[in-house]
Amino acid sequence: MLHLLGVNLPDQKLVQYALPLFYGIGQKTALKVLATLSIHKTCKIADLSEPQVNQLSTLLSDMKIESDLRKQIRANIMHHRSIGSYVGRRHAMGLPVRGQNTKNNAKTARRLNGRWLKSEKREYSSSTRSIIPSTDSPFESFFNRKWF
Repeated sequence: MLHLLGVNLPDQKLVQYALPLFYGIGQKTALKVLATLSIHKTCKIADLSEPQVNQLSTLLSDMKIESDLRKQIRANIMHHRSIGSYVGRRHAMGLPVRGQNTKNNAKTARRLNGRWLKSEKREYSSSTRSIIPSTDSPFESFFNRKWF
């Protein structure tokens, strides 16, 4: 088993089917990498020579994959949420983001988009403001806001 950039690649798999084990690499990207490094499609991981493994690792280290890609996606979602865009609000509510119907089927979106919301709920504050209730009524706080 080849351990490359934190991912274990099985020796018996073809290289084109082993590369998608990296987060952020699909079939098309795997075929492009094989063409760039001039590795045949039927080559297995065990058949790679040491220079080919080194070339593969340098090429993959230049790409944004695994934790770097996850951090970028998380940062993009948090950016949308912080600016208050429609996409950010849908992520915050755990609803589908790209215009799908929500009448019947939104279970997957609630599961995936809701995880960003759950991580924020676990934070606890030790301030006394949360313990002591506010003396202002909701109407007073609304009318006392500075609108301009």
